[in-house]
Amino acid sequence: MSKKNAFYAQSGGVTAVINASACGVIETARKHSDKIGNVYAGRNGIIGALTEDLIDTSQESAADIAALRDTPSGAFGSCRYKMKSLEANKREYERLIEVFKAHDIGYFFYNGGGDSADTCYKVSQLSEKMGYPVQAVHVPKTVDNDLPITDNCPGFGSVAKYIAVSTLEASFDVRSMAKTSTKIFVIEVMGRHAGWIAAAGGLVEDHDIPVVILFPEVEFDQAKFMAEVKAKVEKYDFCTIVVSEGCHWPDGRFLAEQGTRDAFGHAQLGGAAPVVANMIKDAMGYKFHWAVADYLQRAARHLASASDVEQAYALGEAAVEMAVQGHNSIMPTVVRKSSSPYQWEIGMAPLSEVANVEKMMPKDFITDNGFGITAACKEYLYPLIQGEAYPAFENGMPKYVTLKNVAVAKKLDTFEL
Repeated sequence: MSKKNAFYAQSGGVTAVINASACGVIETARKHSDKIGNVYAGRNGIIGALTEDLIDTSQESAADIAALRDTPSGAFGSCRYKMKSLEANKREYERLIEVFKAHDIGYFFYNGGGDSADTCYKVSQLSEKMGYPVQAVHVPKTVDNDLPITDNCPGFGSVAKYIAVSTLEASFDVRSMAKTSTKIFVIEVMGRHAGWIAAAGGLVEDHDIPVVILFPEVEFDQAKFMAEVKAKVEKYDFCTIVVSEGCHWPDGRFLAEQGTRDAFGHAQLGGAAPVVANMIKDAMGYKFHWAVADYLQRAARHLASASDVEQAYALGEAAVEMAVQGHNSIMPTVVRKSSSPYQWEIGMAPLSEVANVEKMMPKDFITDNGFGITAACKEYLYPLIQGEAYPAFENGMPKYVTLKNVAVAKKLDTFEL
């Protein structure tokens, strides 16, 4: 393929390390100036492509692009915008190709989770049919860790580290006060259908903390749960509960469901922690405190996992290398070679096997009673939270970069979403 520009976009909920992947994409593209002209970023994700709101990353200095590696969240803006099927909304896909054609874009790097993998796959298919082939490569990102084939997803390791550390520290607090005050601490974490993040909270067990985990993979049994909590409190005088936002009743209703839905059609969750805490209070009278980790867990770059940062960058780098080698409709992956010592390498997966597939917690990662994690799970998790990659600090605050995000001149008519 002759020299073409590239388009990069961030999708869905951002993470502590998604910008590290952006850094990997842009720095590597600059090394291939014989094949890649400029890298345009979508302002606010794929919406930026549809509305032709492109960002000229060539206006950013090498130092500022390098600083993305240490900066959390989405430097170019992200969005939750699910593109429908080709049959239901061919107009939007055709618009993408129109924008790509207008700006001589031949490479498409989409940094996100399962929904964005699906969009990336569809773009690769349609561009070929429309006679304007685009090298479409998905860069994995999701704190939920639920993409298939890859050993883990960038963003997860840092969330896991934050939840494990925060749960441990809060549990020490509760243990200190348990004799006369709080006996129950409930922390709610992200994870709609997969309990990977909740599992990370279970690592506190190795620090003598009594913990009960409520997974999305295990139907909520109130009586069994109450008995488990009571036994823990009677033995240790306190108990920590880690509840996934996706914890649900046997009929499928989420404990945390608010009755609203997001742009992807997913139920809006958030509120499982107070439900669980009050359930315990009503049944046993234990004083409680609860917390919802919410954005804190995915934005905590100050406590990012070093292995997560390294892999996030490496996958962004690999995406570009694979594209310039001619690969299309693929996703670079992490392949675990060994857990102790932790060794990994980059692999490749076809998007046809990634799109719309969720990876749940394996059954052998959850204890038989459904409330804890096994040794196999710990062996999987510990390597992913290893190492610290602290950002530089100035006046007591981390030094994060804010890019100029200079707009590219538009060439097409306005497009209504």
